[in-house]
Amino acid sequence: MSPQEEDKLSETDVQDSFHSYLKSSLTQAKIERLLEPEILASAEADLMITGPALCLYFAALRSTTIPPSVPLPRGSRSAPPRYLSEANCPPAFLSFFRVWASNVHRIQGLDPSLQHDLARIICGLDPLIKPSDPSLSGIAADLRAVAIEISQRRTFQDRYASDLQAALDAGGGSSNLKVKASFVPPPIYDGSGPSSPSKKSRSHSPTLFSPESPAIEFIRETLYAALADVLERMPSLRRLLKRDPPRAYFACTAFAILDVASTAVTPDGTIVGILGRELSLPECPDELKPFMAELVSIGRSARQMTEEDDLYIAQCLQGGEEEPPEPRLERVKKMLEGGIGYDRTQSDDDSDRRSVEGRAVVFTNRINALGLGILQIKTFRERQAEVFKILGVIGD
Repeated sequence: MSPQEEDKLSETDVQDSFHSYLKSSLTQAKIERLLEPEILASAEADLMITGPALCLYFAALRSTTIPPSVPLPRGSRSAPPRYLSEANCPPAFLSFFRVWASNVHRIQGLDPSLQHDLARIICGLDPLIKPSDPSLSGIAADLRAVAIEISQRRTFQDRYASDLQAALDAGGGSSNLKVKASFVPPPIYDGSGPSSPSKKSRSHSPTLFSPESPAIEFIRETLYAALADVLERMPSLRRLLKRDPPRAYFACTAFAILDVASTAVTPDGTIVGILGRELSLPECPDELKPFMAELVSIGRSARQMTEEDDLYIAQCLQGGEEEPPEPRLERVKKMLEGGIGYDRTQSDDDSDRRSVEGRAVVFTNRINALGLGILQIKTFRERQAEVFKILGVIGD
């Protein structure tokens, strides 16, 4: 039976197969030294993206059908082969599959040395071949974008620690010391609100902040105040909160990051946040400096992107084009809300809208990656479940 003739697979079938391949992909990456055991054990936020993206990369190399499909693990040697294809993919995963499938021929068409460089870029390593092929960045961005979507699913988060541990345990090593993965899933947000409503303004968003509070609480409460503002002014996010609370959870966090980065960061990189307090990078605690530096960098990139878009649109209008191209920052916002699959409902072949390097996707990934990173900071984890329960009232 061909992949296209199969009945729809269940979500459980796909999830079980994905985690089976994820364990082998992480193990292979450890063997090839793309990921060191220390990184696997630390369960850094970016590993939530790198791991699934590597799994998608190895699946692309494994695909042998046209159109692309994924051979699923067999329950036994006598079991007939099964494939995941666009025809039998569960609706919940179809947008992910289409983005992956659109990159399979691009990955398989690369020389082996460039395929290895692609794996390195996915893992945040520099490519070995210089200058680097610009298409590798675009492919890596697509795979990481799908990985971000996957990593936001609770079913993935609940099983990821065991995937990491399986990769750490595989292959043994020179030491008898057992290394344990430290990944802990974020709090569950189910959309249920508290008994009493909260007020709808940044200054009255749920906060325990005072002018004397530590810097980490200042950043946390500034982001959560922005989150309340974002949810209030975007009806589409409030609707998403009712329809898909976990998805809305991550989308709101991403928009809050973009909001603070774009409006609360001064040209010299100082954050002006809640109660008018200011925080500069030198004043920031060492453990928060990478987070704050990326927040500031996202703000600068957003402003640069807006300036470039405005200039390009003006040139298009001067050239007589009746309908100017959609600004990249608008595409970023649509992907933050609707995911990478939303982007693929548009024309993939429009070179004016989608660069080879996938710059809009790369920027979207940066924002989402920072959002996932926030989940790994203890002081954020301690408050975020409470904050989202209160903010759920705004959605009502």
